[in-house]
Amino acid sequence: MNRWPLPDMMAIALGEARAAARAGEVPVGAVVVRDGEVIAVAHNSPRTLHDPSAHAEMLAIRRAAQLLGQERLDGCDLWVTLEPCAMCAGAISHARIARLYYAASDAKGGAVEHGPRLFDQPQCLHRPEVYSGMGEADAAELLRRFFRDRR
Repeated sequence: MNRWPLPDMMAIALGEARAAARAGEVPVGAVVVRDGEVIAVAHNSPRTLHDPSAHAEMLAIRRAAQLLGQERLDGCDLWVTLEPCAMCAGAISHARIARLYYAASDAKGGAVEHGPRLFDQPQCLHRPEVYSGMGEADAAELLRRFFRDRR
């Protein structure tokens, strides 16, 4: 485990997103932090792992839960480069993530400020604090470049 100043967490997530792009995956990266300490990092890997649930958030949450030996990540923060989808937002809620920080909004597939707005639903049993926009320009440019290069 490495200690990083909190402002650098999105930089780590962006590094993971770049690793995803190099692997031919959609460039999304995630970092789980507890008490200022990085406990898990991941990037999108559905194609590599042949697993449609292998989003960066899901993999980082799984790794953090395994490391901590528990399914609830009380007191943990999640930093991710793109607004989470419904699947990932559901996992964030179930894991009891305290704070969610994400860079770029996703009007098409996001489920936090777009689409179903999962955390606003009465069925949502845990709502993290949500902060968006940190590193947005860098994350959005990574995504634009990735999809432009594939056309």
